[in-house]
Amino acid sequence: MMWNKRCLTELAFILMFSIVLAACGADDNNTNASESPENNESQNENTETDENKDVELGKKELTIPYVAWARETVVSYLMGEVLKDIGYNVEVKQVETGPMWASVADGTADFTASAWLPKSQKQYWDQYKNQVEEVNQTLDKAPLALTVPSYMEDIDSVEDLKDNTELGKKLNWKITGIDSGAGIMSLTKKAIDQYGLEQWDLRHSSEAAMITELKSAIENKKPIVVTLWKPHWTFGVMDLKMLNDPKGSYGGNGGHISIVANKNLEDDAPAAYKFINQYTESYEMIEKLMPKVFAEDKDPKKVARQFINDNPELIDEWTKGIQTE
Repeated sequence: MMWNKRCLTELAFILMFSIVLAACGADDNNTNASESPENNESQNENTETDENKDVELGKKELTIPYVAWARETVVSYLMGEVLKDIGYNVEVKQVETGPMWASVADGTADFTASAWLPKSQKQYWDQYKNQVEEVNQTLDKAPLALTVPSYMEDIDSVEDLKDNTELGKKLNWKITGIDSGAGIMSLTKKAIDQYGLEQWDLRHSSEAAMITELKSAIENKKPIVVTLWKPHWTFGVMDLKMLNDPKGSYGGNGGHISIVANKNLEDDAPAAYKFINQYTESYEMIEKLMPKVFAEDKDPKKVARQFINDNPELIDEWTKGIQTE
């Protein structure tokens, strides 16, 4: 009887001790379980916040200088309209090549989408490369060349201009160029030296004036030699051919076109910097936009606005992660 009572007492003590141990183990497990999800959730939230955090506008006033060439005009106005939607006050400003680079370098302008590198505008890159940043290469091929109407069947290469007295007399030995500060003009002067075209005179004007002369020549089926490049809207509406350049005076495919910004833009206007870094461009896109402005004579702002309205998914890609106002 005494033994049974003692056994029961010991058994009860062991049972109680086991329950206490189990409870302590449960508390430890609950503590670990409660800590782990909270920590994981906190880490996930931090990661998500870092990845999806909207970039702020910074300063509100932006200036985009551009040279009055076809692609540069439509692209500059398009980017300007998108930046206005983001919340900036934007001035799209037509200038010549030298002042364009100088203004971006000294901060009176913020960025330009008109940088033809590495060869066409090499002199400006060499001069200002410590004050600017090449942010985004938008088109990887931008050939430049002397160009003629396709009906000039005997002229296929720059070499065909050398000592070509018959053609030279018809044209008064004139090559019709654009603004004097353009890279294609300096490259054409180089080509004149390399190909021995000393009889030929490179005349500077403007892109618009050059195209007017080109149109007139084609309408009357007369010869003409002009400085041209791609992408350009004239190739979509006129039958033209770029002359072969066996000496490589124009640099093969012409290099590429980039957005170049002032060194301080990322700090001064983070959202604008992110936008120009995310901006994408295709030849198909540009070749659709250019004729609307230059062949149909539409307002580039209205053309840009219509493109924005018609391509909301593309605009979303360009402005992803940007805080708008």
